[in-house]
Amino acid sequence: MPYQVQGVVARGKGQQVSTETILVPDPGPGEAVVNVKACGVCHTDLHYREGGINDDFPFLLGHEAAGVVEAVGEGVKDLAPGDYVILNWRAVCGSCRACLRGRPWYCFATHNAAQKMTLEDGTELSPALGIGAFAEKTLVAAGQCTKVSADAPPEVAGLLGCGVMAGLGAALNTGNVSRGDSVAVIGCGGVGDAAILGASLAGAAKIIAVDVDDRKLAWAREFGATDTVNSAQVDAVEAVRDLTGGFGADVVIEAVGRPETYKQAFYARDLSGTVVLVGVPTPEMTLELPLLDVFGRGGSLKSSWYGDCLPSRDFPMLIDLFLQGRLPLDRFVSEKIALDQVEEAFTRMHRGEVLRSVVVL
Repeated sequence: MPYQVQGVVARGKGQQVSTETILVPDPGPGEAVVNVKACGVCHTDLHYREGGINDDFPFLLGHEAAGVVEAVGEGVKDLAPGDYVILNWRAVCGSCRACLRGRPWYCFATHNAAQKMTLEDGTELSPALGIGAFAEKTLVAAGQCTKVSADAPPEVAGLLGCGVMAGLGAALNTGNVSRGDSVAVIGCGGVGDAAILGASLAGAAKIIAVDVDDRKLAWAREFGATDTVNSAQVDAVEAVRDLTGGFGADVVIEAVGRPETYKQAFYARDLSGTVVLVGVPTPEMTLELPLLDVFGRGGSLKSSWYGDCLPSRDFPMLIDLFLQGRLPLDRFVSEKIALDQVEEAFTRMHRGEVLRSVVVL
């Protein structure tokens, strides 16, 4: 018999979300049902609601989550009811060309649950990033469950399911920030601040936070920024160059996802430096750069999906660092809310009033 639970649904582009009864089927082969304990409110969920990802409405929103396994389907190994897990949206297949080359974080065949969760009338739901965790229970592929220490509170652990991992990984994995590097981060919301924290962990000598909001720049200093630039008041590129001896930063991480801020990142890096795009653009955005500048400045232009993380490797390690007091993940939690308060949380997020609102169930 399917589980009958409450979940947050986006029925149409731009429409306010609603809390509705959804049906979660028993897990089939290779699947798991998870009791969701906490789920962060991420910009990607707002992108889904606004039609910025695709138009497969209605969506069951939520994807940045931690919980406890309720049941597993046939053939599931290394996962059992009662396991405390973080949900991840890139369940590696182990057999695609990326996995076989030893680069599973680039897996080209990540998988989701085969069955669909539905509304009471049978309408199939599209779970955000294959997870759909703004719900009391959700159905996922077993590979989307990563076991971690149950000592970490779910409202903290779940943050690694998307935004915080994306930022940390943009610095540590994609950007390969090294000891003594100079780093600039453009956009100091949750993802940008996580990138600042990652750069600090890596031993960067100078970490420059760039934003248009002084409140966010103050938050950035709490996560390790050594310098701040309000780009509403000064030219961001020139400011970064001034703070790096006139050269530009070794690594510039763009955590906004807009053409104008990407151009700032491109020109704010040192010759042969690295630009990392971790901010998520929308489908209509385009970018134009002089090809001679792309050639002449050298270096690397990278995009970072999920911080190029490998959940089975990175999640337990980062949770251990948190439990040791070496990784202040709890600072990202601005507020804890109920399931029926997601729409209001979107508004606060859009206004830049919070780093993370977290639904606690």
